[in-house]
Amino acid sequence: MKRIYYILPPLIAAMALATVEAQEIQSVPKVVVNITIDRLRSDYMNAFLPIYGQDGFKRLLKEGRVYTHAEYPQSRLNRAACVATIATGTVPYNHGIVNDTWLDRKTLRPVFCVEDTQYEGNLTGEKSSPRFLSVSTLGDELKVGTEGKAIVYAISPFRDAAILGAGHAADGAFWINPLTGRWCSTSYYGPLPTWVSIADRKNDLNNYLDNNEWTPLSELSGNFSYFLSGGMKSPFKYKFKGDHRFAAFATSGLVNEYVTKFVTECVNTSGIGNDNITDYLSITYYAGNYEHQSVSEFPMEMQDTYLRLDKALGSLFQAVESKVGTGNALFVVTSTGYTDNETADLAKYRVPTGTFYINRTSGLLNMYLMALYGQGQYIEAIYGDELYLNHKLLETKQLSMADVLERCQELLLQSAGVKDVYTSQRLLLGAWTPGISRIRNSYNPKCSGDILIQVAPGWHLVNEETKEDIMIRDSYFPFPIFFLGANVTAESIDTPVTTDCIAPTLSQVMRIRAPNACTTAALTGFSN
Repeated sequence: MKRIYYILPPLIAAMALATVEAQEIQSVPKVVVNITIDRLRSDYMNAFLPIYGQDGFKRLLKEGRVYTHAEYPQSRLNRAACVATIATGTVPYNHGIVNDTWLDRKTLRPVFCVEDTQYEGNLTGEKSSPRFLSVSTLGDELKVGTEGKAIVYAISPFRDAAILGAGHAADGAFWINPLTGRWCSTSYYGPLPTWVSIADRKNDLNNYLDNNEWTPLSELSGNFSYFLSGGMKSPFKYKFKGDHRFAAFATSGLVNEYVTKFVTECVNTSGIGNDNITDYLSITYYAGNYEHQSVSEFPMEMQDTYLRLDKALGSLFQAVESKVGTGNALFVVTSTGYTDNETADLAKYRVPTGTFYINRTSGLLNMYLMALYGQGQYIEAIYGDELYLNHKLLETKQLSMADVLERCQELLLQSAGVKDVYTSQRLLLGAWTPGISRIRNSYNPKCSGDILIQVAPGWHLVNEETKEDIMIRDSYFPFPIFFLGANVTAESIDTPVTTDCIAPTLSQVMRIRAPNACTTAALTGFSN
């Protein structure tokens, strides 16, 4: 009896340990799919619920863990910066992507956020890499954590979102070539995989556009009207022609279905989900209006885009779960958190408005600085609402940067249409407030201007030299974060959250380190 007594405890302990290990293995999803929908809005998404199917947004709302009030921890929202924030779990101040383009201080020319002349394109003339992304991403950490065994891909209609979603160590990033319609990539990730070439030939966009046009998906999308401008006056119909047709297609309601077909080919033929090592997909969809037109003028196109987006999401969920099994995939769905500017004439309705000419203001500011400090071109460049000072001139004249910036701020604050002025000194050294913190998070010393001018809402920011005309609007647009799939309990949570929590949460679920600049805590309630 004593021998049995000594044998049983170790045996029971070993069986218990094996059970725990089995449970842990099962709790890690085979595939994590991180879906960013450019310009998705909660109000539009909810408004069109009556015309959706059951497998897209309705499933997310019914079966998902929904954070209804999401926001970005930064201001100046744009697709590139937002995708980078989701991928890295940190803000532009750390990850380096402040916008889709910014001014190169050395050349005073705009540079695209993923431009890199060192790496040739695959089926594109665009040369690209993630060189400006200065920290690690989810995909990078998954590669490190699995010793390179995990498969990591990013797929998007847009070059910036594909590369920034993929990160540095991914197996590939693929986007639609706006000139040819081919799925393309960059040699940074190596040669195109065979499955990409097969999928590209199988779903030839050039042939598709020659034989199809964009019309409402169903009568419901034409007769149902959420917008105050009324229902459809006549059915819209777009035939994609000419050199611009592939770029136009990328902003149409049809693009999400096309992306989903490519993702399906990827899931079925690339090896994703074939073993127990978690793989990762970063996907971008589009929920803006056709060619960024005003929703008030083209409401039916927007409604049809959401209806088709709902269908694309359902198809994507089905494709992934058919490959890896229901419960073995974790989906995350969120938005870039901004929308296209409206172009309504506010003066017509007696809403306070005006025009702030930044190039004229820059000229006056330079004259003011010359009166103070002597001759010279003190304002070296203008880009958007930012002014770049001539650092070499200030150094030659032995002027204090802090003093010059303070003088500039004092003058600019007196200009009509200026709400506030943020200098680099104020952002880096100023007292913390929620508003300044968000602006500071969007600032990066390597590529941002020395002076950021905040134009008043309702005013036009105009640069007569570049023909730029932007209507300023600071309104908050609601959007959600959905988690659906592997061990996720359905729940709707109204507590506000920020999108930089997605990366640490997914890292926890995949049992890897969070990206190396991510200091945000993971969301609670997820098993790992």
